[in-house]
Amino acid sequence: MSNLIKNIYCVGRNYVLHAEELNNAIPQTPLLFTKPTHSLAEAKGGEIFFPSDRGQIQYEAELVFHISRPYEPGIRVDDLVDKMAIGIDFTLRDLQTELKGKGYPWVLAKGFINSAVLTPWQPFTGLETLEDIDFSLVKNGQEVQRGNMKNMIFDLQTIIDYTALHLGLGQGDIIFSGTPAGVGPVLDGDRFVCKLGDNELGSCLIKLAK
Repeated sequence: MSNLIKNIYCVGRNYVLHAEELNNAIPQTPLLFTKPTHSLAEAKGGEIFFPSDRGQIQYEAELVFHISRPYEPGIRVDDLVDKMAIGIDFTLRDLQTELKGKGYPWVLAKGFINSAVLTPWQPFTGLETLEDIDFSLVKNGQEVQRGNMKNMIFDLQTIIDYTALHLGLGQGDIIFSGTPAGVGPVLDGDRFVCKLGDNELGSCLIKLAK
């Protein structure tokens, strides 16, 4: 998967209720961070391994978009994005809190191996269609997150334009667009299912390495 993806851009605090549940301020501009391609893993029903000695890990389900061509000023989302997935941005939350307190970058808390889990790609049928469908995350048979891109603080066009201006954006880049409320801890043996509407797009079983 990693050889098909160039850059992994992520948007933090892009849903009001999620920012509030972590007692974070609402950003005035998109809050961008990146993950290395070594963080990629596939939600295809198999096991995904995480460290057990770096504090609490939390899940964050998000809509993820794939860029199909080089960005040009004025280009519309529907002409730039060709496919989408649901991703889980796994986070070493204790470590992130420590890094934030020191004013350090988040990369060790956000970019660890297997921390960017993606379902198989789906055709992107346009913003208008997608805004009519919720996405959700089910943990051990119980829904824990539900979101809709209509509720994002910064819409996808704003995110794309801002990312392109400051970091560049081209074919093969992907964007994790932010998570809704409901994030929580990950335990050994947890099974996660990513859904778009009533359709299951992918799943994974978490194993914490001893």
